[in-house]
Amino acid sequence: MVDYVPRKGDAAGSRIAAYHHASLRCQVAARSRHHARVPTSPVPPEQWTDRRHRDGWDGELIAADWLRRRGWRVEAHRFRLGRHDLDLIARRGELVAFVEVKARRSTRCGAGEEAVSLKKRLVIERVAWSWIVRHGRIGDQYRFDVIALAGNGPGAADLRRIADAWRPGWR
Repeated sequence: MVDYVPRKGDAAGSRIAAYHHASLRCQVAARSRHHARVPTSPVPPEQWTDRRHRDGWDGELIAADWLRRRGWRVEAHRFRLGRHDLDLIARRGELVAFVEVKARRSTRCGAGEEAVSLKKRLVIERVAWSWIVRHGRIGDQYRFDVIALAGNGPGAADLRRIADAWRPGWR
């Protein structure tokens, strides 16, 4: 526990000193609770048991490779904000694309690009804004792309890309 050290001009019994002392105590307690948690190491994708998660991971790797072959540099893969993530963040010059990848074994339940609903777009925009605040550069232009993969296996994947799939309200 951190003891309160009065600042110049603070009376030892003043309300400000008491408030500051309580505030420090809460901050220290919160920090110690936060740092006391030991993060568990994530399970590698090879050990995932849900086939859909593995298919999604494979689809993201295929999409990243596809973008690289077309001159994009992948800045981030699965950039996280809380429990939400951006699949890919790619850059070509001053253009930054936030890419949502949707992999499907078949189109029986609809195409992959149809699964990017308004709610999903709002979540992606919020995570993208977090990335922009942390890593954006002056002069960057931003857009949101969707890459949809359909087919069984990496060799049989039919890749469709929708560049500038939607425009957010904050642009």
